Amino acid sequence: MQLSVTFRHMEPSDALKKYVQERTSKLTKYIDKPLESQVILSVHKFRQIADVIITVDGLRIAGQESHEDMYAAIDLVMDKIERQVKKYREKIRNHKPLQGREIRWRRDIYGQDSFEDDQEPVVVRTENYFVKPMSVDEAAMQMDLSQQEFLVFNNASTQTVNVLYRRKDGNYGLIVPQNF
Repeated sequence: MQLSVTFRHMEPSDALKKYVQERTSKLTKYIDKPLESQVILSVHKFRQIADVIITVDGLRIAGQESHEDMYAAIDLVMDKIERQVKKYREKIRNHKPLQGREIRWRRDIYGQDSFEDDQEPVVVRTENYFVKPMSVDEAAMQMDLSQQEFLVFNNASTQTVNVLYRRKDGNYGLIVPQNF
């Protein structure tokens, strides 16, 4: 398990880092695959905030909690993450995975000022990442576990790029490209 603990607006503490390590190591009993954990501990005025992002086999599980005590905030967010991991594990048990090859995706991020004055857009940052083929059910499960508003994925059954998005009413919408 890879663990990264970041302290913002507070002094780094070995005791807090060790406590986070103990709490995240408990997740390995639910998932056999390697985990990547990124924990951000920060202080904003009187609030202690714990923000956790767990990546398992391409799936992103995130949670954030705040409390007056940092240890309590860590406990709250890890309980939330643990519930999400259990939910993920149950869905995986009841779901047959689809086989396919991974596709490399590229995302360009443009600066806002590059669209003003009829100028050519300027790429500010480019990210490359691999996307595993998944079914619509798997994509919905990943959206359910993460805090993302949309998910671009390769539909394993049709081999096309689809977009799953969270609607304002709490349901999901699916965008499927059509050939003319």
